[in-house]
Amino acid sequence: MKSLFQDKWGVLGIAVICTLLWGSAFPVLKISNVELQLPANDPIAQIVFAGMRFLLAGLFLLAFLFITNRKQLLIKRSQLFILILFGIIQTAVQYYFFYIGLSNVSGMQGAILSSSGIFLSVIIAHFFYKNDKMSWKKSIGVLAGFVGIIIANWGKEFQFDFQLMGEGYMILAGLTSAVATIMTKELATDIPPVTLTGWQLTIGAIVLLLIGVPQLSESAITFTGYGWGLLIYAAFLSSVAFALWTTVLKYNKAGEVSIYNFLTPVFGTILSAWLVPGESQNPMILAAIGFVAFGIIIMNYSKKQVVPLGTELKQKVS
Repeated sequence: MKSLFQDKWGVLGIAVICTLLWGSAFPVLKISNVELQLPANDPIAQIVFAGMRFLLAGLFLLAFLFITNRKQLLIKRSQLFILILFGIIQTAVQYYFFYIGLSNVSGMQGAILSSSGIFLSVIIAHFFYKNDKMSWKKSIGVLAGFVGIIIANWGKEFQFDFQLMGEGYMILAGLTSAVATIMTKELATDIPPVTLTGWQLTIGAIVLLLIGVPQLSESAITFTGYGWGLLIYAAFLSSVAFALWTTVLKYNKAGEVSIYNFLTPVFGTILSAWLVPGESQNPMILAAIGFVAFGIIIMNYSKKQVVPLGTELKQKVS
Protein backbone atom coordinates (compact mmCIF):
# COMPACT_ATOMS: atom_id res chain seq x y z
CA MET A 1 0.00 0.00 0.00
CA LYS A 2 2.83 2.36 0.86
CA SER A 3 4.39 1.87 -2.59
CA LEU A 4 1.10 2.94 -4.22
CA PHE A 5 1.32 6.27 -2.44
CA GLN A 6 4.96 6.70 -3.51
CA ASP A 7 4.74 5.55 -7.12
CA LYS A 8 4.39 8.63 -9.35
CA TRP A 9 1.56 7.12 -11.39
CA GLY A 10 -0.15 5.87 -8.25
CA VAL A 11 0.10 9.39 -6.81
CA LEU A 12 -1.29 10.78 -10.07
CA GLY A 13 -4.27 8.42 -9.96
CA ILE A 14 -5.04 9.25 -6.35
CA ALA A 15 -4.62 12.96 -7.07
CA VAL A 16 -7.14 12.73 -9.92
CA ILE A 17 -9.67 11.05 -7.60
CA CYS A 18 -9.13 13.67 -4.86
CA THR A 19 -9.28 16.66 -7.17
CA LEU A 20 -12.33 15.30 -8.99
CA LEU A 21 -14.10 14.97 -5.65
CA TRP A 22 -13.00 18.43 -4.54
CA GLY A 23 -13.91 19.89 -7.93
CA SER A 24 -17.41 18.45 -7.62
CA ALA A 25 -17.81 20.37 -4.37
CA PHE A 26 -18.14 23.69 -6.24
CA PRO A 27 -21.36 22.86 -8.14
CA VAL A 28 -22.71 20.75 -5.26
CA LEU A 29 -22.37 23.65 -2.83
CA LYS A 30 -23.83 26.16 -5.28
CA ILE A 31 -26.81 23.85 -5.85
CA SER A 32 -27.07 23.28 -2.08
CA ASN A 33 -27.33 27.04 -1.50
CA VAL A 34 -30.37 27.13 -3.78
CA GLU A 35 -31.97 23.90 -2.55
CA LEU A 36 -31.56 24.78 1.13
CA GLN A 37 -32.44 28.44 0.50
CA LEU A 38 -29.19 29.67 2.02
CA PRO A 39 -28.95 33.44 1.38
CA ALA A 40 -25.55 34.71 0.24
CA ASN A 41 -25.79 37.57 2.76
CA ASP A 42 -26.18 35.18 5.72
CA PRO A 43 -22.67 34.01 6.70
CA ILE A 44 -23.98 32.29 9.84
CA ALA A 45 -26.11 29.89 7.80
CA GLN A 46 -23.08 29.15 5.59
CA ILE A 47 -20.93 28.43 8.65
CA VAL A 48 -23.51 26.07 10.16
CA PHE A 49 -23.93 24.17 6.90
CA ALA A 50 -20.13 23.83 6.65
CA GLY A 51 -19.98 22.61 10.24
CA MET A 52 -22.66 19.98 9.59
CA ARG A 53 -20.83 18.78 6.48
CA PHE A 54 -17.44 18.39 8.12
CA LEU A 55 -18.77 16.94 11.37
CA LEU A 56 -20.47 14.23 9.32
CA ALA A 57 -17.27 13.71 7.28
CA GLY A 58 -15.14 13.41 10.41
CA LEU A 59 -17.56 10.97 12.02
CA PHE A 60 -17.51 8.85 8.84
CA LEU A 61 -13.75 8.40 9.21
CA LEU A 62 -13.78 7.88 12.97
CA ALA A 63 -16.51 5.26 12.58
CA PHE A 64 -14.39 3.58 9.90
CA LEU A 65 -11.45 3.44 12.32
CA PHE A 66 -13.69 2.15 15.11
CA ILE A 67 -14.67 -0.78 12.89
CA THR A 68 -11.27 -1.51 11.30
CA ASN A 69 -8.58 -0.41 13.77
CA ARG A 70 -9.74 0.99 17.10
CA LYS A 71 -6.18 1.56 18.35
CA GLN A 72 -5.70 4.27 15.71
CA LEU A 73 -8.56 6.27 17.20
CA LEU A 74 -6.32 7.18 20.12
CA ILE A 75 -3.81 10.03 20.03
CA LYS A 76 -1.06 10.98 22.47
CA ARG A 77 -1.69 13.73 24.99
CA SER A 78 1.34 15.59 23.58
CA GLN A 79 -0.34 15.65 20.16
CA LEU A 80 -3.67 17.03 21.36
CA PHE A 81 -2.87 20.75 21.24
CA ILE A 82 -1.34 20.69 17.76
CA LEU A 83 -4.20 18.52 16.50
CA ILE A 84 -6.75 21.02 17.82
CA LEU A 85 -4.78 23.87 16.21
CA PHE A 86 -4.65 21.95 12.93
CA GLY A 87 -8.39 21.29 13.01
CA ILE A 88 -9.08 24.97 13.58
CA ILE A 89 -6.81 26.07 10.70
CA GLN A 90 -7.49 23.29 8.18
CA THR A 91 -11.25 23.05 8.65
CA ALA A 92 -12.69 25.92 10.70
CA VAL A 93 -10.68 28.87 9.36
CA GLN A 94 -10.21 27.65 5.78
CA TYR A 95 -13.86 26.74 5.26
CA TYR A 96 -15.15 29.80 7.08
CA PHE A 97 -13.53 31.83 4.30
CA PHE A 98 -14.38 29.27 1.60
CA TYR A 99 -18.12 28.95 2.27
CA ILE A 100 -18.79 32.65 2.70
CA GLY A 101 -16.59 33.50 -0.29
CA LEU A 102 -18.17 30.88 -2.56
CA SER A 103 -21.67 32.11 -1.71
CA ASN A 104 -20.73 35.49 -3.21
CA VAL A 105 -19.06 34.30 -6.46
CA SER A 106 -19.97 31.84 -9.21
CA GLY A 107 -18.88 28.20 -9.06
CA MET A 108 -16.33 28.86 -11.81
CA GLN A 109 -15.02 31.97 -10.08
CA GLY A 110 -14.63 29.97 -6.88
CA ALA A 111 -12.72 27.27 -8.75
CA ILE A 112 -10.14 29.64 -10.19
CA LEU A 113 -9.73 31.78 -7.07
CA SER A 114 -9.23 28.74 -4.84
CA SER A 115 -6.18 27.82 -6.94
CA SER A 116 -4.22 30.55 -5.15
CA GLY A 117 -3.45 27.96 -2.50
CA ILE A 118 -1.57 25.87 -5.08
CA PHE A 119 0.97 28.58 -5.81
CA LEU A 120 1.36 29.42 -2.15
CA SER A 121 1.90 25.75 -1.20
CA VAL A 122 4.72 25.37 -3.73
CA ILE A 123 6.30 28.67 -2.63
CA ILE A 124 6.07 27.87 1.09
CA ALA A 125 7.52 24.38 0.52
CA HIS A 126 10.44 25.99 -1.38
CA PHE A 127 11.40 27.96 1.75
CA PHE A 128 10.45 25.31 4.31
CA TYR A 129 12.25 22.24 2.89
CA LYS A 130 15.76 22.07 1.47
CA ASN A 131 14.89 19.20 -0.87
CA ASP A 132 11.63 20.69 -2.15
CA LYS A 133 12.98 23.71 -4.00
CA MET A 134 11.50 25.34 -7.07
CA SER A 135 12.94 24.00 -10.32
CA TRP A 136 12.41 24.78 -13.99
CA LYS A 137 9.99 21.84 -14.18
CA LYS A 138 7.96 23.10 -11.25
CA SER A 139 7.99 26.62 -12.66
CA ILE A 140 6.76 25.45 -16.07
CA GLY A 141 4.20 23.15 -14.45
CA VAL A 142 2.84 25.95 -12.28
CA LEU A 143 2.74 28.34 -15.25
CA ALA A 144 0.99 25.80 -17.50
CA GLY A 145 -1.53 24.99 -14.79
CA PHE A 146 -2.28 28.66 -14.21
CA VAL A 147 -2.75 29.27 -17.95
CA GLY A 148 -5.09 26.27 -18.07
CA ILE A 149 -7.21 27.65 -15.24
CA ILE A 150 -7.46 31.05 -16.93
CA ILE A 151 -8.47 29.46 -20.25
CA ALA A 152 -11.06 27.28 -18.51
CA ASN A 153 -12.80 30.46 -17.38
CA TRP A 154 -12.29 32.47 -20.57
CA GLY A 155 -15.53 33.87 -21.85
CA LYS A 156 -17.42 32.91 -18.70
CA GLU A 157 -19.01 35.30 -16.31
CA PHE A 158 -15.69 35.63 -14.55
CA GLN A 159 -15.33 39.22 -13.39
CA PHE A 160 -12.27 40.91 -12.01
CA ASP A 161 -14.30 43.01 -9.57
CA PHE A 162 -13.02 42.53 -6.04
CA GLN A 163 -15.11 42.26 -2.91
CA LEU A 164 -13.69 41.18 0.42
CA MET A 165 -16.42 38.66 1.28
CA GLY A 166 -16.31 37.17 -2.23
CA GLU A 167 -13.01 37.09 -4.10
CA GLY A 168 -11.10 38.22 -1.00
CA TYR A 169 -12.37 35.37 1.16
CA MET A 170 -11.64 32.80 -1.57
CA ILE A 171 -8.01 33.96 -1.71
CA LEU A 172 -7.78 33.85 2.10
CA ALA A 173 -9.13 30.29 1.95
CA GLY A 174 -6.30 29.49 -0.49
CA LEU A 175 -3.71 30.99 1.85
CA THR A 176 -5.06 28.96 4.77
CA SER A 177 -5.00 25.83 2.60
CA ALA A 178 -1.31 26.42 1.80
CA VAL A 179 -0.41 26.69 5.49
CA ALA A 180 -2.47 23.57 6.24
CA THR A 181 -0.59 21.63 3.53
CA ILE A 182 2.70 22.09 5.36
CA MET A 183 1.06 21.26 8.70
CA THR A 184 -0.39 18.09 7.18
CA LYS A 185 3.03 17.03 5.95
CA GLU A 186 4.48 17.50 9.42
CA LEU A 187 1.71 15.88 11.44
CA ALA A 188 1.25 12.87 9.15
CA THR A 189 4.69 11.57 10.14
CA ASP A 190 3.51 10.93 13.73
CA ILE A 191 -0.26 10.47 13.38
CA PRO A 192 -1.86 7.94 10.97
CA PRO A 193 -3.39 9.87 8.03
CA VAL A 194 -6.96 8.63 8.53
CA THR A 195 -6.77 9.38 12.27
CA LEU A 196 -5.40 12.85 11.56
CA THR A 197 -8.09 13.57 8.99
CA GLY A 198 -10.97 12.23 11.05
CA TRP A 199 -10.08 14.21 14.16
CA GLN A 200 -9.18 17.46 12.40
CA LEU A 201 -12.47 17.45 10.47
CA THR A 202 -14.43 16.73 13.65
CA ILE A 203 -12.62 19.35 15.74
CA GLY A 204 -12.86 22.03 13.04
CA ALA A 205 -16.55 21.27 12.49
CA ILE A 206 -17.32 21.59 16.21
CA VAL A 207 -15.65 25.02 16.22
CA LEU A 208 -17.77 26.14 13.25
CA LEU A 209 -20.96 24.87 14.89
CA LEU A 210 -20.12 26.50 18.24
CA ILE A 211 -19.74 29.82 16.42
CA GLY A 212 -22.73 29.47 14.12
CA VAL A 213 -25.54 27.59 15.88
CA PRO A 214 -26.15 30.13 18.69
CA GLN A 215 -26.56 32.89 16.07
CA LEU A 216 -28.59 30.87 13.53
CA SER A 217 -32.10 32.12 12.78
CA GLU A 218 -34.92 29.55 12.72
CA SER A 219 -35.68 29.86 8.99
CA ALA A 220 -32.08 30.18 7.79
CA ILE A 221 -31.80 26.61 6.43
CA THR A 222 -34.67 24.72 4.81
CA PHE A 223 -33.82 21.02 4.50
CA THR A 224 -35.38 18.77 1.86
CA GLY A 225 -34.69 15.16 0.96
CA TYR A 226 -32.54 16.34 -1.94
CA GLY A 227 -30.78 18.79 0.37
CA TRP A 228 -29.89 16.01 2.81
CA GLY A 229 -28.54 13.97 -0.11
CA LEU A 230 -26.32 16.87 -1.18
CA LEU A 231 -25.05 17.27 2.39
CA ILE A 232 -24.22 13.57 2.72
CA TYR A 233 -22.38 13.58 -0.62
CA ALA A 234 -20.42 16.69 0.36
CA ALA A 235 -19.43 15.01 3.62
CA PHE A 236 -18.47 11.81 1.81
CA LEU A 237 -16.23 13.56 -0.71
CA SER A 238 -14.47 15.42 2.10
CA SER A 239 -13.76 12.31 4.16
CA VAL A 240 -12.45 10.27 1.23
CA ALA A 241 -10.46 13.03 -0.48
CA PHE A 242 -8.84 14.38 2.69
CA ALA A 243 -7.88 10.89 3.91
CA LEU A 244 -6.26 9.98 0.57
CA TRP A 245 -4.57 13.37 0.21
CA THR A 246 -3.13 13.26 3.74
CA THR A 247 -1.64 9.84 3.00
CA VAL A 248 -0.09 11.08 -0.25
CA LEU A 249 1.46 14.05 1.58
CA LYS A 250 2.95 11.70 4.15
CA TYR A 251 5.10 9.93 1.56
CA ASN A 252 5.83 12.73 -0.93
CA LYS A 253 7.17 16.26 -1.13
CA ALA A 254 4.57 18.91 -0.34
CA GLY A 255 5.59 21.17 -3.23
CA GLU A 256 5.39 18.39 -5.81
CA VAL A 257 2.07 17.04 -4.56
CA SER A 258 0.52 20.52 -4.54
CA ILE A 259 0.92 20.84 -8.31
CA TYR A 260 -1.84 18.27 -8.80
CA ASN A 261 -4.29 20.66 -7.21
CA PHE A 262 -4.44 22.42 -10.57
CA LEU A 263 -6.93 19.71 -11.52
CA THR A 264 -9.40 20.84 -8.84
CA PRO A 265 -10.37 24.16 -10.47
CA VAL A 266 -10.51 22.54 -13.90
CA PHE A 267 -12.87 19.83 -12.65
CA GLY A 268 -14.77 22.48 -10.71
CA THR A 269 -15.16 24.60 -13.84
CA ILE A 270 -16.30 21.68 -16.02
CA LEU A 271 -18.78 20.35 -13.46
CA SER A 272 -20.12 23.81 -12.67
CA ALA A 273 -20.71 24.40 -16.39
CA TRP A 274 -22.59 21.11 -16.61
CA LEU A 275 -24.59 21.22 -13.41
CA VAL A 276 -25.13 24.80 -12.22
CA PRO A 277 -27.85 26.78 -14.03
CA GLY A 278 -26.46 29.86 -15.76
CA GLU A 279 -22.89 28.55 -15.93
CA SER A 280 -22.76 27.23 -19.51
CA GLN A 281 -20.01 25.15 -21.10
CA ASN A 282 -17.11 26.71 -22.95
CA PRO A 283 -15.24 24.91 -25.79
CA MET A 284 -11.93 26.29 -24.48
CA ILE A 285 -12.21 23.93 -21.50
CA LEU A 286 -10.53 21.23 -23.61
CA ALA A 287 -7.57 23.54 -24.17
CA ALA A 288 -7.46 24.22 -20.44
CA ILE A 289 -7.29 20.50 -19.68
CA GLY A 290 -4.45 20.20 -22.20
CA PHE A 291 -2.40 22.86 -20.40
CA VAL A 292 -3.02 21.27 -17.01
CA ALA A 293 -2.11 17.82 -18.36
CA PHE A 294 1.10 19.25 -19.84
CA GLY A 295 2.02 20.81 -16.51
CA ILE A 296 1.52 17.53 -14.66
CA ILE A 297 3.37 15.46 -17.30
CA ILE A 298 6.43 17.72 -17.28
CA MET A 299 6.50 17.53 -13.50
CA ASN A 300 6.63 13.72 -13.68
CA TYR A 301 8.73 13.23 -16.82
CA SER A 302 12.05 12.19 -15.31
CA LYS A 303 12.58 9.15 -13.10
CA LYS A 304 13.24 10.08 -9.52
CA GLN A 305 14.34 8.05 -6.55
CA VAL A 306 11.83 7.76 -3.75
CA VAL A 307 12.80 9.83 -0.73
CA PRO A 308 12.72 7.57 2.35
CA LEU A 309 10.17 8.54 4.94
CA GLY A 310 11.72 10.94 7.44
CA THR A 311 14.52 12.17 5.15
CA GLU A 312 12.66 15.34 4.28
CA LEU A 313 12.10 16.26 7.90
CA LYS A 314 15.77 15.77 8.69
CA GLN A 315 16.57 18.24 5.92
CA LYS A 316 14.00 20.77 7.00
CA VAL A 317 15.31 24.28 7.41
CA SER A 318 15.81 24.94 11.08
